[in-house]
Amino acid sequence: MATESSSAGRIPFKIHPRVFAALGADLVRNDVVAVIELVKNSYDAFATRVDVRFGRDETQGRYLEIRDDGCGMDRETLEEAWCVVATPYRREHPFAERGGKVRRVAGEKGLGRLSAARLGEKLDMLTRSANDHCWQVTVDWSALSSAERLTFCFATCTPFAGPVPFRETGTRLRIFGLKSEWDDEQAANLQENLARLISPFSDVRDFRIHMKPPGHGDQDVEVEVVAPEFLNWPPYAIRGHVTADGEVKAKYEFKPITRGRRRDSPVSLTWRQIVRASEVERKLKGETPGCGPFEFEVRAWDIGPDDTQEIADRFDIAKGNIRKAIHAHKGISVYRDGILVLPKSEDARDWLGLDLRRVSRVGTRLSTSQIVGYVSITATENRRIDDTSDREGLVQNPEVLAFEEILKATVSMLENQRDTDRMKPSDRVMLKDLLEGVSADDLAEEVSVLAEEGATASDVLIRVRDFNLKLTGIREGIKKRFAFYSRLATIGTIAQMLVHEIRNRTTAIGRFLRFARKHCTSPESEQFEKQFAIADRSVDALEHLADTFAPLASRSFKRGRRDATLEESIARCLALVEAQVNSIGVSVVRPRTPGTRLPVDPGELDTIILNLILNSLYWIQQSRRKGQLEFNVSKLQGGQRVRLTVHDSGTGVADEDVDKIFLPGVTRKPDGIGMGLTVAAELVSEYGGRMCLLRPGRLGGASFAFDLPVKGYTIREDAH
Repeated sequence: MATESSSAGRIPFKIHPRVFAALGADLVRNDVVAVIELVKNSYDAFATRVDVRFGRDETQGRYLEIRDDGCGMDRETLEEAWCVVATPYRREHPFAERGGKVRRVAGEKGLGRLSAARLGEKLDMLTRSANDHCWQVTVDWSALSSAERLTFCFATCTPFAGPVPFRETGTRLRIFGLKSEWDDEQAANLQENLARLISPFSDVRDFRIHMKPPGHGDQDVEVEVVAPEFLNWPPYAIRGHVTADGEVKAKYEFKPITRGRRRDSPVSLTWRQIVRASEVERKLKGETPGCGPFEFEVRAWDIGPDDTQEIADRFDIAKGNIRKAIHAHKGISVYRDGILVLPKSEDARDWLGLDLRRVSRVGTRLSTSQIVGYVSITATENRRIDDTSDREGLVQNPEVLAFEEILKATVSMLENQRDTDRMKPSDRVMLKDLLEGVSADDLAEEVSVLAEEGATASDVLIRVRDFNLKLTGIREGIKKRFAFYSRLATIGTIAQMLVHEIRNRTTAIGRFLRFARKHCTSPESEQFEKQFAIADRSVDALEHLADTFAPLASRSFKRGRRDATLEESIARCLALVEAQVNSIGVSVVRPRTPGTRLPVDPGELDTIILNLILNSLYWIQQSRRKGQLEFNVSKLQGGQRVRLTVHDSGTGVADEDVDKIFLPGVTRKPDGIGMGLTVAAELVSEYGGRMCLLRPGRLGGASFAFDLPVKGYTIREDAH
């Protein structure tokens, strides 16, 4: 006979007892994460102290104990909340209260208690709330998972007759039948990760975690779980906040471990800048990120042998423990209302993909092994930033994507500032010197030092990867620079591609325009002719650009075969950026001099001038001054040489960058690689000139100048 539900065309859902394994042992895929989830439950119960201990029972063997002095649970809470899988209890009661104090709870999914099923076969829990019995709850997870029906699944709950282990209230979990051995290394890993549970942003001062490692028997050996002191004194750090509009407002600080020059600098980014620099720009569609405001702090260290020795000497810590401590806290950690959201396991530390980004991009990039970062969000202001049920990542949506891109851009700012502080004027490397100083001997010596320090294989692997990254950086650096150096044979390939692509497209566009003029006449012919003329001029400009670079495509390209007119080059470069100039609202003052002929290849002169223009336009956008760009041409040495000066009304060059501005890799742009001015200055040098920064800038921003010989006069021999 059919049931009422089936006769009505409805089939009721049923839940198999395997759900306890799926949501506990299988969903929480890491033992350390499982313990963290249980300790978070203690925090939500308004505990001020949690003890994590490993012990042995005479009858049931080894166990893991988590005991707190929180509010505990009464019989009703046990039945209506604790024993309800995926209970909405915490979502409906997002705040815990005790003694007039309020705490925002960390858990909402109602699955954290099932982490115990990941850790062991059986759970024995004692819990006591104010003015109530101490209840003993036992659960056999294996029996639950093997039951045939959910109706056969239950926890036993009886009044506890023995001595109560709490002064007033609290909860004690003992997990028996442990599925892991919990040796010293795994316990140390747990201790290091528990030290990350409370955010350094948080004002929580009444929550402490103590731990007794395994293997100590009845000895009263326990330690308070805290982070090493030196992690609070990073040599490089960026601290600040992000507004609801996606604007990053921060301060960068450089404080070397030993005495020396220190500096701090305000830095900022707009959401528009972040979008433009993003590799996933097309997916970032909103005018604002939508992820809500948040705070952040990212700390960074150099971890070479000399660097770790400085830390060891300063903080009286074993050198071998420095990398281990940074490794334990590495990566960017997200905290919601003061409690860790992610990452909780080793596998998820690089959830932002910083290491992959480090390999794929040119320049000095930080790996997760050098970073300890903290991001503070709240449940009220960052509603769309939610962690996945397995606690290993964030639920992907447009707001989370924007959140991640903001953090990547922030790390880029830190990297660029750090590169500037690490760079010295003596570090300037010309193209021919790029490969000097790179040898396997350096790597072998470094690995030998690491071995003497007792470093692990993963530490050695980091140095090998760094060496490979160094080689990759050199290779990519050459690839980025070679298009501007005509002595490299491969420049012809790039020029050929450029000329080929431009001419292919201009031919097709020109064919379309001729077709349009023939077949698309209309009553609005005047407007049509106007737009047609603009398109026609654009095609001519592209073809002229191809003509400019065409000789570079020849394998027989040599300097000295073509001349350039300085004023025409300026006009040509301004035409290329006309749309940007107009959108920013920049007034341009062009040189009034007649055509000045220079014995410089037009393609290379365009490269020099375009670099200066693009730099000026970028920093004008960052400034609140009226946009101004001015070109001045003056004759030197009785007309034998000419000097071009480019003034802008941008933000100018910071004092600390003056001596480094032409060094490769030095940049303040979040997406920059620091090669533009380097290439421009070296090209000027190749033609017997010199580029310099003028201080102060005439329009309140930056002023750059370079000089070159006029056609008909020889290049001075001392120009280099």
